[in-house]
Amino acid sequence: MKDEKTTTAPIGQQTRRGPLREGDRVQVRDPKGRFHQLILVAGGRFQSTRGGFDHDDVIGRPDGQVITTDEGRQFQVMRPLQVDYVMSMPRGAAVVYPKDAGVITHMGDIYPGATVVEAGAGSGALSLALLDAVGPCGHLISVERRQDFADIAKANVDLWFGAEHPAWDLRVGDVEAVLDSLDEGGVDRIVLDMLAPWENLRAVARALVPGGVLVCYVATVTQMSRLVEDLRATGDFTDPVAWEDMRRQWHLDGLAVRPEHRMVAHTGFLLIARRLAPGVVPQERSTRPSKASEGLGGQWDAEEGWSLDAVGQRISSEKKIRKVRRDTVAQADTWVAGRGEEGRDDEQ
Repeated sequence: MKDEKTTTAPIGQQTRRGPLREGDRVQVRDPKGRFHQLILVAGGRFQSTRGGFDHDDVIGRPDGQVITTDEGRQFQVMRPLQVDYVMSMPRGAAVVYPKDAGVITHMGDIYPGATVVEAGAGSGALSLALLDAVGPCGHLISVERRQDFADIAKANVDLWFGAEHPAWDLRVGDVEAVLDSLDEGGVDRIVLDMLAPWENLRAVARALVPGGVLVCYVATVTQMSRLVEDLRATGDFTDPVAWEDMRRQWHLDGLAVRPEHRMVAHTGFLLIARRLAPGVVPQERSTRPSKASEGLGGQWDAEEGWSLDAVGQRISSEKKIRKVRRDTVAQADTWVAGRGEEGRDDEQ
């Protein structure tokens, strides 16, 4: 008979199915529709301005509970989806929103077993989606320049999966150096979420398998324009395609069905190009470039001109990053250690 112990379950399965258990992360929807995330602890209690309930009231029950308090207030309790976790998890760097992460994995053709290089790791939001896509038999190399951001990303990923993911290789350093250290043509997909991705196109072309996909995520029109022109200039890639995705929820209440007043509009531009075979001349474009595009570069060539502040991206303070790093790493260490102890108890 199949062993029903959960200690040998695939990565992340212990936190996504079965009865709610102590140590599980849950999302609580209060009577006002606000969401709160917490970790279930025997003897613990959730308390809000709208009332609360004991953790023991849901531990051992199936996922998807609605708890009614003595005051008649209801709280919905469910395990969070990855999108819920990403939007609430601690962050040092800005995260890639789920609406973009989903498109990246689909349009970038991130498939099970693929070898993928990601730069930079940020707070780990995109890493979560990429790890789900490549699966335990794939290989994701995430490169982050800053050690503190890498620590936050690792803690967030470990907290979600409940352990270190077997397909993940998180490195601190420069993506160009990492790509140059890999076998030529040994990478299936490359995802660049960085300030100046055009600086790494030579290394990308070397590492990417012919027919492989390059996905770039940039925040501004100026970055996108520079990247497009530099991609074309290499002669190593197909003509790039760029777009942005916007998400607008709808208000659903009887006959009052209409778009919500607020929406997640621009977050970033997505650009995709594919690696041509070495020595192949790119297909001629159907339209000629405009005269205005000739001689692009100028002030763009000055590396010091490109900064997060210059392109209008929000910068977290060093104090906030230190606090997020300390708290998230401590929580992840406690979580993973607890899972390990639980697994040893089950084996006995």
